[in-house]
Amino acid sequence: MELIRQNVQELIPQRKANWQGRPEWFFNREHTDTYEQWYEGRYKRAEIWQKKIIAELVAKEPRIKELLEFGCGTGRFTRWWKDIGIEASGGDISPLMLSQAKELFSGDLAMADSHFMPFKDKTFDAVAFITTFEYYRDPVRVIQEASRVSRHGIVMGMMNRNSPKFFRRRIQQAFGKNPFYVTAHFYTPQNLIQVIDKALVGRNYTIHWSCTGLPKWFPVQQWSIPVGDFFGLFVQFED
Repeated sequence: MELIRQNVQELIPQRKANWQGRPEWFFNREHTDTYEQWYEGRYKRAEIWQKKIIAELVAKEPRIKELLEFGCGTGRFTRWWKDIGIEASGGDISPLMLSQAKELFSGDLAMADSHFMPFKDKTFDAVAFITTFEYYRDPVRVIQEASRVSRHGIVMGMMNRNSPKFFRRRIQQAFGKNPFYVTAHFYTPQNLIQVIDKALVGRNYTIHWSCTGLPKWFPVQQWSIPVGDFFGLFVQFED
């Protein structure tokens, strides 16, 4: 029995573990156990605006009725899709995050790597990545996988490089204060579009995007200028 207990502990490690050859915060229980609390506290207002622009982008393609959200984490956004009439499934590489998602989300969940999605071609109407794409070592391959299993498009919610918070995060990391973005690669809308164009050579598609995450005192909270802490982007397939 002692041997069995040790094996179970290794499946859900207490310490940091590696993915893509580097330690990641989402394999560290100290961080994953408090993930949901972030959104219930200081990030609640930001979440409302993030969901607003994502909903507006997805509404451009009325054929999206079922969706796969990869990098779903605890299912924070995965649980929300039903509010805009979309049935969602979730996928993630972290057993720690999925163990919480399982308790909070009633839909289907899969533990898998976004670089190798375990689904047949055109299984879903769309594939979504919400604040997870920043952590992929091979973003071109991930987009190609998403385009393979999706019929109508790819939805992305991203932390924007064109934001004062980007510099604050990097300063915090330099002093060992912020472990969440050490391995993250931040994009601007233009940077991301370049990656998409490289991944989808030969495909016919339209790209829509919008920014939010602006200071509370700012007169507008959503705009089509590539500045703000967060941007949503939708790749709408036309072929």
